[in-house]
Amino acid sequence: MVPGGALTEPAEPASADTPVTAGSSLEGRRVVLLAGPGESTDIVANFLASRVRDLVVVVEDPLSRLRMARRRARRVGWIAAAGQILFVGLLQPVLRRQGAHRRAAILGATSVGVTHGAPLHRVPSVNDEATVALLASLAPTVVVVHGTRIISSRVLQSLDCPVVNVHAGITPRYRGVHGGYWALAERHPEWVGTTVHLVDPGIDTGAILAQATFDVTDQDTIATYPDLHLIHGLALLGTQVDRVLAGRELEPVPAGIAPGSGLYYHPTLWGYLWRRWRHGVR
Repeated sequence: MVPGGALTEPAEPASADTPVTAGSSLEGRRVVLLAGPGESTDIVANFLASRVRDLVVVVEDPLSRLRMARRRARRVGWIAAAGQILFVGLLQPVLRRQGAHRRAAILGATSVGVTHGAPLHRVPSVNDEATVALLASLAPTVVVVHGTRIISSRVLQSLDCPVVNVHAGITPRYRGVHGGYWALAERHPEWVGTTVHLVDPGIDTGAILAQATFDVTDQDTIATYPDLHLIHGLALLGTQVDRVLAGRELEPVPAGIAPGSGLYYHPTLWGYLWRRWRHGVR
């Protein structure tokens, strides 16, 4: 972990050889996890539940694939969007099945399970008026975001507490998705890592609180990188939650690991296959 939230060099990560543990108990103040549905949300919730007495989980409904495709096409064009849909729909499930044992090793070596007993609320979208009202009624001390759609300025401005996200990539260089994969694709394995940052209305543009880099193995692929990002991010997240619940200010740190800023999406089916064949990037 990064003591006090400051980072002068890559933090020692939690890996398959360094389990994430529950750490010190954090009691007396409320944490809200605002998340999308999925196994990784359960993992984050269980991690927080092992540390915090008062945790509430708010999960939004997934965005329809058609609506998501239309949004993506407006950004990257229909050809690239079609290639990304083919990758996600056809190849990614195959890679996940092939990586099942590696994923089990990564997640199984942590002390984080996939079952939690925190109160659960479901909302259509993080940006609905009902969500704003629910968050106001919950009066959180800190909100942890995981896997939601982009949160609107209106929702963020309604919250009188820090909003923190664990991002799979080193920001601001690798914003969007699959930060570790794109770092490898650009021949920068030293930039594979995870960021914990404050949330603002942009896409992974909030102030950096902590970052950690980590190595991947020849058993890893784009199907297992998210799990590595997650277990390294939990250690950093725990430090930041500790700070808030102890009544201390969060302290942003400069972006110093990777220069530049970019917004990345899923690879296209043909782009992934070409990089795998040409450069061995899996």
